[in-house]
Amino acid sequence: MDILMMSNTYRPFVGGVERSIEMFSARLRAAGHRVVIVVPDSPGTLEEETDILRMPAIQRFNGSDFSMELPIPGMLEARLKHFRPNLVHSHHPFLIGDTALRIASRFQVPVVFTFHSFLEHYTHYVPGDSQTLKRFIVALSTGYANLCDQVIAPSESVRDEIIRRGVQSPISVVPTGIDVIAFKTGDRDRFRVREQIPRGAFVIGLVSRIAPEKNISFLVKAVSEYLSRNTRAHFFLVGQGSSVGEVKQVFENRGMGARLHVLGTLQHQDLIDAYHALDLFVYSSLSETQGIVLAEAMAAGLPIVALDAPGVREVVRDGITGRLLTGRSVESFVNALAEFAEMPESDKKGFSQRATSAVEQFSEEVTTSKLLAVYQVALKGSYRHRRMDDSLWKEAKRWLSKEWELISNMAHATNSAIE
Repeated sequence: MDILMMSNTYRPFVGGVERSIEMFSARLRAAGHRVVIVVPDSPGTLEEETDILRMPAIQRFNGSDFSMELPIPGMLEARLKHFRPNLVHSHHPFLIGDTALRIASRFQVPVVFTFHSFLEHYTHYVPGDSQTLKRFIVALSTGYANLCDQVIAPSESVRDEIIRRGVQSPISVVPTGIDVIAFKTGDRDRFRVREQIPRGAFVIGLVSRIAPEKNISFLVKAVSEYLSRNTRAHFFLVGQGSSVGEVKQVFENRGMGARLHVLGTLQHQDLIDAYHALDLFVYSSLSETQGIVLAEAMAAGLPIVALDAPGVREVVRDGITGRLLTGRSVESFVNALAEFAEMPESDKKGFSQRATSAVEQFSEEVTTSKLLAVYQVALKGSYRHRRMDDSLWKEAKRWLSKEWELISNMAHATNSAIE
C-alpha cells in the first residue's frame, strides 16, 4: 500500500502528533508499505530525509513552537509526480489538512483523519483569542471530520466527544502505540547519579510539552507545595515549552530551585532512563486526546497521579495503576503524592506490576494492526472521491466540488461561532 501522511507539525518538534506519525510510519514501512510524509519546513531538520516532503512555511508562528505551511497551489502535486497514493491520512483539519482533501480528490482515493487534538485548547497561540474563536475551531474541526471517509479517535473519550459534537463519518478508536519492551528496561542509577540525586530521595516527574494547555500552572503549585513538606523530594521536568520559565520562577521563589531538574527534551535511552529514575509520574493536563507519556511511564513500571480527564482515564485506573483524581484541588493532589511517598514497598511493587501488565494494550504491534484495519475499511468503502471518467469536464467539476465543500465548511463554522 502507498500511503500519504500529511501534518502541520513534525520533527524536530516533539509532541503527540509527531510521535504518532513517526511510530506508525516506521511500523508500516517495516511491514512493506510505502509511506510519504508531507509536512511544513522547519529549522533543524536533516538535509537528507527519505520520503519526507517539506513545504515552505512560516517559522514559529505567533511565537509558538509551530510552523505554518504556506499554501502554494500546484507545488505538492508537482512533487508527487512519481508517487500515486492509495490513501491519504490527514493529521490536522486546517492548512495542510485542506491540502490533504484536495490531493485525495485529485487522485480519487479515500481520506483517513486522526482527531489528535481538541484544538480549541490552543487558541491562546492565535491573536484575538476568544470564546467565539473557540466555537469556530470546534465547528471547523467537526466539519472537516465529516468531509473525510474514516475518522480515527485516539481514545474512547475522544470518540464520544466528537460524536456529541456532530461527527457522522465512521469513527474507529486507535491509540498511538509505544515500544513496550524498550520502556521496560532503564538505568535508574546512572540517571540519578547524572542529576546528583541524593540516596533515598523521592523523585516525582513529568514528561510533557511545558505549555499552558497542559495545565502546568496547577501542577507546579501542587508539586512545589509537596516538596515544601518533604525535603527529600525532587522534581524532574522533561520537555520544552513556553511555561518553563514560570516553573523555574515558582521553585526559585520558594527556595527549592536545587530540587527542580529541568532536563529539556530527551529521546531514546536517555528518556527511558529518566522514567526509570522516577518513583512517581504526575500529570495534570485536561486537554489530552491520548496520554502517550502515561503509557510510557506505566511500561517503565511507574504508578501515576493524574487529574481525571479525556485521554487520561483510558490509561490510568484509579487504585490499580495509580490515582485518578476527580477533584481538582491542589491539596488533594498533594495528598495523593504523599500517599505514594509513604506507601509500603510491597504496595508500590503491586502498582508497578499492574502498570506493566495493563500497558500491553498500547503496544506498537496492537495499535498498528488496528490502523491497518481502518485503512482496509477505507479502501473497500464507497468513498466520495472515486473517479467516474477521465473527461476534463468531470475533472474540473470534482475539483470545484471539493473547493465548494471546503468553503461551505468554513461558512458553517463561522455561523456556528456567532450564533
